[in-house]
Amino acid sequence: MTKEVADLLRKYADRYENHDFIKGDPSWFMHQVNGSLNQETTAFVAANLSYGSRKQFMPKIQQLIDWADGDMFKWIRDGGFEKYFQPNDLSCFYRLQTKAVMYRFFNAYRTLLTIYGSISQYLKLCLINDFADRGKNNLDNNEYMACIDAIKYITDFYASNGSSGVVPKDTSSACKRICMFMRWMVRADSPVDLGLWSDFIDRRTLIMPLDTHVLSQAVKLNLMSCRNTSMSAAQKLTALMGTVFPDDPLKGDFALFGYEVALI
Repeated sequence: MTKEVADLLRKYADRYENHDFIKGDPSWFMHQVNGSLNQETTAFVAANLSYGSRKQFMPKIQQLIDWADGDMFKWIRDGGFEKYFQPNDLSCFYRLQTKAVMYRFFNAYRTLLTIYGSISQYLKLCLINDFADRGKNNLDNNEYMACIDAIKYITDFYASNGSSGVVPKDTSSACKRICMFMRWMVRADSPVDLGLWSDFIDRRTLIMPLDTHVLSQAVKLNLMSCRNTSMSAAQKLTALMGTVFPDDPLKGDFALFGYEVALI
């Protein structure tokens, strides 16, 4: 990466990571609800439906929040989604997602909430078990989970609980929407991201939310030459951003957004 490109990325990151970024972005939804559990749940649902045209998926996310009366956490935990989604309903909810697929997604999420209370508590227990397997009895303030491990635990849970088609089945793909959700949850001191999980996941391990759109911006900047949106490509782009933002590589996500705006 040239010095000119690095300087350009820093400039765009500083300029575009602000409150205005939220307008029209799916991160907007988690800022409209109250309570950390509700924010986490709303963010996870919003992230997983954020594909295709924003003009199409933003109203769908809002519809779910309206059905939940603004409390997505309670709506899923208590089974309120069953009023709108049934396991054998093959009618379309959004693009490739039938109502039956959405039912399985929400039902798996309900199982997680019933057993663990939240995704964050589930991941913290996974972290504790990881260290127990290594012979450590308890965590200290310096013990963190890597983002890729958190993504694997999330995909594994959904796959083992009968849900497919919303959450990726494994980490072989770029897992763009889960990576975006992780950015929202982990990065603290941001006008956009919530940072609710900054105490147990290191933001330096976050992975770039990579899709064909983001990849095309990276190619235009001569940061990448590949055309595949795989997890390995996402990690490679993240590593490059880490040379510009060593303590916070996903500031590069805002930088690429700014670069796109500059091209319009």
